[in-house]
Amino acid sequence: MDKYRKIIYWSDEDNRFIAEVPELAGCMADGSTPEEALRNVSTVISEWIETAELLGREVPQSSGRKMYA
Repeated sequence: MDKYRKIIYWSDEDNRFIAEVPELAGCMADGSTPEEALRNVSTVISEWIETAELLGREVPQSSGRKMYA
């Protein structure tokens, strides 16, 4: 499991739970449950890091603290 912080909240606009990763700009995913949003964002984190590395961009270090809100 990755070590990036995740913030989960309900979006009335999307009618879905949203999981955001503050340390990775624009990295987020949704799901019909908080658990699904977390599973989906884990996939997006891997893709975000892979893309950054392919483009030669810096990948921020994880703060090492997990946060579920």
